[in-house]
Amino acid sequence: MARGIVESNRYMVLGTADDAGAPWVTPVWYAQSDYRRFIWASSPDRRHSRNVRARPEVSIVIFNSQVEVGSALAVYMSARAEELSGAELERGVAFYDAATQAQGLTRRWTLDDMLAPAPYRLYCATVSQHWVLDPDSSPDDRAEVKL
Repeated sequence: MARGIVESNRYMVLGTADDAGAPWVTPVWYAQSDYRRFIWASSPDRRHSRNVRARPEVSIVIFNSQVEVGSALAVYMSARAEELSGAELERGVAFYDAATQAQGLTRRWTLDDMLAPAPYRLYCATVSQHWVLDPDSSPDDRAEVKL
């Protein structure tokens, strides 16, 4: 179930906090690898990007918001995020570009798109834990899953 949710959706909600602990959430389009690495492009000036620099611990949720009330399925994750650099950035850009092409997006991504003075940077969240809502228990109970 968790794999299906990750594979069938394109946006994740990224939860971050600033250095004082003030929370912030934002949707980002993602490319994922092995259900453990979630990569997205964003401006380094956006609030969530600044928060990742200040406090790399993040939370993620992926769900389909178009389903009937009471039938939602979601994957919740704890992760550590970072801006990619060096060889990791080069591999990440190639992976991100391939994922966007596989989704039929026309924009191509190159290393130059992710380096100053370009407006984007590439970020990666590495997941340490996954949960899903447990369909056999009371509402809002989560069950940890291994992907």
